[in-house]
Amino acid sequence: MRVDIAIEIVALVAVVAAGAALGRRIGISAPLLLVVLGVAASYLPFVPRVELSHEVVLVGFLPPLLYSAAIKTSLVDFSKHRRSIGLLSVGLVAFTAAGVGLVAYWLLGAPAVADGQEPLPLWAAFAIGAVVAPPDAVAATAIAKKVGLPRRVVTILEGESLLNDATALVCLRTAIAAALIAPTFLHVSLDFLRAAGGGVLVGLVVAIVLAKVRKRFTDPVLDTTLSLTAPFIAYVAAENHYVHASGVLAVVVTGLLLGHKAPIIQSAASRMSERTNWRTFQFLLENTVFLLIGLQTRWILDDLSESPLSAWTIAIATVGVFLATVLLRPIWLFPVTYLSRRILGRSRPGPVSVQALVVVSWAGMRGVVTLAAVFVLPENTPHREVLVFMALVVTAGTLLLQGSTLPWLVRRLRLPGPDPAEDALQEAAVLQGAHRAAEERLDEIVTPDDPPEVVALLRQRGESRALAAWERLGRSETDLETPSEAYRRLRMAMLETERAHILKVRDDGLVADEVLQRAQITLDIEESILDRAEADDVGGQSQNLRAPQSTAGECEHLAGAPCVLTPTTPEGCEECLQEGATWVHLRLCLGCGHVGCCDSSYGRHASKHFDQTSHPVMRSFEPGESWRWCFVDEKLG
Repeated sequence: MRVDIAIEIVALVAVVAAGAALGRRIGISAPLLLVVLGVAASYLPFVPRVELSHEVVLVGFLPPLLYSAAIKTSLVDFSKHRRSIGLLSVGLVAFTAAGVGLVAYWLLGAPAVADGQEPLPLWAAFAIGAVVAPPDAVAATAIAKKVGLPRRVVTILEGESLLNDATALVCLRTAIAAALIAPTFLHVSLDFLRAAGGGVLVGLVVAIVLAKVRKRFTDPVLDTTLSLTAPFIAYVAAENHYVHASGVLAVVVTGLLLGHKAPIIQSAASRMSERTNWRTFQFLLENTVFLLIGLQTRWILDDLSESPLSAWTIAIATVGVFLATVLLRPIWLFPVTYLSRRILGRSRPGPVSVQALVVVSWAGMRGVVTLAAVFVLPENTPHREVLVFMALVVTAGTLLLQGSTLPWLVRRLRLPGPDPAEDALQEAAVLQGAHRAAEERLDEIVTPDDPPEVVALLRQRGESRALAAWERLGRSETDLETPSEAYRRLRMAMLETERAHILKVRDDGLVADEVLQRAQITLDIEESILDRAEADDVGGQSQNLRAPQSTAGECEHLAGAPCVLTPTTPEGCEECLQEGATWVHLRLCLGCGHVGCCDSSYGRHASKHFDQTSHPVMRSFEPGESWRWCFVDEKLG
């Protein structure tokens, strides 16, 4: 029996890995493909019956999945969009639960009586409404990022999916309790406040405690181990019998705070280890979840065949619940967004466009929480097998319908996604500022006793990293490599030779293996940095790469400078042309039209021109780029 279980686990992981790899290869979202593979596999004779226990999903799968998403979510962005996230994660979930509940009660009330069966109780109708109300956290992020949605839309969808499970589970708990007592509005309100407030409070306490403990851990292994237990600590602490708060909210709050504080409480090695391990853990969990959704199909249909209701009644009720689940989202979203703007005014980031609202209204894919929550319904619930089938149809239907058509909708609406070139531009500006701050700090702490060659090396390494980011923005009109590209090519060849030497020493048995492993790790760390730089290279340029308006801040020089000026030497860098030298990228002075080469070039004539003339603003003179830079304030514009 133990061997059979081991074989099943290995087979599950193998199918997940193969399905995810196949999805990337053929351009289909892995969640959609794995659901289809699961449905097909459920009908194979050698595949055992797989039943998802709600305890396994809500305690074993949900906390780590929410935590892994929360630690990567920006607390700053989350706070900026709290109004939109709140309207979706609380208001929309309650609205959907009530609306779907009324539709289910209507379609399984009188029709069930006509079939000579017991009608669906009102509490059970609202329970299935709560079950199908929350969009899935994994589906939202996996599909939204794949189709290249604007970051603001992704942040709203992520924030909604992080919090809506808590609202849905409170609604479900209230609906089931209504089978025994008739809850009042005061009872429901107090229960929600206890669940929400208690969850937030427990999350804060757990985050504070774990932050203090992790600050004392310098071993990345111990720190990562504690990180892997954090979501379960928060969930169990909130859901225990004495607190009875929302474990989902506790996990989310813990993840958001620890992710926000990670650069302070963790070492660089711990952050890298945690990032890698959680990425692997999340990949296995989220893709296993979608495969398990598909594997439920066969036995759910087998149970449905024993329902006393007619096939026509079941079909009509299921289609009605599915349509209500899909349509209630835009019915809520558009009027409430308009009213919130009228009553509360525009949000701080500014209004969301109509095209973005259309995409958000269509990005309502359901997932494993819906399929797991339906099994919370008591075994004696009337027509329970039909309600379970409804949850399966809503989950699989939204994943296949909305998930597969979302990329087409985004392209149709021409909704612009993140521009890699603009991201590289802002990254270069940030690294430039960080390097300048580091040089100032070096000037403060350096002493006459510090070796001059060490100080020079420190300055050179920091400057090289900042310049490499600028070099990735565009390409020289010549076919010459940029300095950072040449460095990467040559250093990779050297690393290969160094590794070959270490392997030869290992094979000869001349040095202890532990020593050789440490040497190998040193090379691996450097190679991983070079690999990241290569992966981050901008593959193509925008039609007109410019800096976002917000990056300019209050810079008076950028505000007063023109956007373009006639160049004195349009054919290239003025000094390099005179000297017969080459350049990497070109910069145009917006004070006099001088064309100079960038700091990655040997001559650095653009910066030298600023030193001589004090003309503060320059503009990129590369094709397809119109961003400007203030030398004085070090700001983009």
